[in-house]
Amino acid sequence: MRKLAVEDVEVAGKRVFVRVDFNVPMDADRNITDDRRIASALPTIEHLIGRGAKVILASHLGRPKGKYDPGSTMDPVADRLSELLGRPVRKLADCVGPEVEATVAAMSPGDVVLLENVRFHKEEEANDAAFARRLAALADLFVNDAFGAAHRAHASTEGIAHYIPAVAGFLMRKEMEIMGQALADPARPFVAILGGAKVSDKIGVIDNLLTRVDALLIGGGMAFTFLKAQGHEVGKSLVDGERLGYAGDAIDRARAKGVRFELPTDVVAAERFEADSPHRVVTVDDIPADWMGLDIGPDTTRRFAEIVRGAGTVVWNGPMGVFEMEAFAAGTRGLAEAMASSGAVTIVGGGDSAAACEQFGLAERMTHVSTGGGASLEFLEGRVLPGVAALGDKEPGV
Repeated sequence: MRKLAVEDVEVAGKRVFVRVDFNVPMDADRNITDDRRIASALPTIEHLIGRGAKVILASHLGRPKGKYDPGSTMDPVADRLSELLGRPVRKLADCVGPEVEATVAAMSPGDVVLLENVRFHKEEEANDAAFARRLAALADLFVNDAFGAAHRAHASTEGIAHYIPAVAGFLMRKEMEIMGQALADPARPFVAILGGAKVSDKIGVIDNLLTRVDALLIGGGMAFTFLKAQGHEVGKSLVDGERLGYAGDAIDRARAKGVRFELPTDVVAAERFEADSPHRVVTVDDIPADWMGLDIGPDTTRRFAEIVRGAGTVVWNGPMGVFEMEAFAAGTRGLAEAMASSGAVTIVGGGDSAAACEQFGLAERMTHVSTGGGASLEFLEGRVLPGVAALGDKEPGV
């Protein structure tokens, strides 16, 4: 990565504004149910503490829509971060204003504070220049370690970088290097697995990957649009009717490029979209007219797994079925297990795929599980992420 990173700059005694992605899932009682995003930021935070920086952390949490929301405060995050760091982390009542400025001014080297949810201010998502300047005024240096928010040009991810020097944190660098290597110079065969609901969500990814991969495996709800485009009757399965023409064209382009374009040959069909619905395995030619496909079937799972086990690099974005329901989790679990047991470089593109790996206890066996859902998707599309573009560049030859 040709962007400056946190180890490239002197931080001793400096006030360092670190944009992290602490948008973690919580239960109804606001207990954190998965702290992976917090833990992933620890290397950057500990590096700064160890070198005598004054660390000012900022993040969003939830969708407060530009106003204070007691259900989206950062208090549970501060408590969990304090436990993980083994030192107190003071959560401030706001992210800008006189009280915040006074607290930051009184910080000593090694201190850590966590600002309140930046999205309590509507100016954050608007990337308001005046708001970005207020954030920048708190610090001498900006470190962006929030890959999960890097696809957003917000005040705390992009705007602030226009006013103080900006560098990447360790997590940001890791995400960009591993995923960048996979796209630019992968160990081959290069296999991509795409799932999830809608074809429209993955068009950019498919178009970009068709120029790079050796095989593309399609599962999840989006597979039925491709199957429908091939003339299969898919019952009440999810079909993106406006994308049928695109689906057929993508298959033709894959064939023309010599890319294996693999679709399910059997599925787990169900009467209803419910965990306890009657269900059975059928071929893609035998889906009952009033049933819907909710997972890839065992033959498809075995075929996809065999391709994965022979791969040099595997990138996965999107589950193979409704893995949250046990009856429709086997396909996603089977692909995750094949990736975990393969000798390939295995990259899980965040979002539901990452959640599935955590659910199955396989995340630690992957080469890399991205902390960014939307960001990893846009990266796979080949887009420039605003939060990355705003970082300072290394000098040529460095």
